[in-house]
Amino acid sequence: MERIEKLKSFLEASPNDSFVQHALALEYIKNGNLSEARKLFEDILNREPSYIGSYYHLGKLLENMGERNLAIDWYEKGMAASKKAGDNHAYNELQAAHEDLID
Repeated sequence: MERIEKLKSFLEASPNDSFVQHALALEYIKNGNLSEARKLFEDILNREPSYIGSYYHLGKLLENMGERNLAIDWYEKGMAASKKAGDNHAYNELQAAHEDLID
């Protein structure tokens, strides 16, 4: 919980800091607060679609929440964003996760 409080205080100073939001979302997942994690990942990606790292985590989170079709959509958006950014590693990870769901 201490980490969460520290990250929240960083966000108060910089509310649109995607790195801090991403880190806080990961902490929320560890603590089982999936809805708060989801909100943070969606906020990041709606504001900053080039923040590639959040696509995979949001997709996995949605899979775990039973929202398969939405996870597929986010993986596809992430694949497009990572391709545009030239990030082949992220593209391959997103593609593998995507293929696991559509097979």
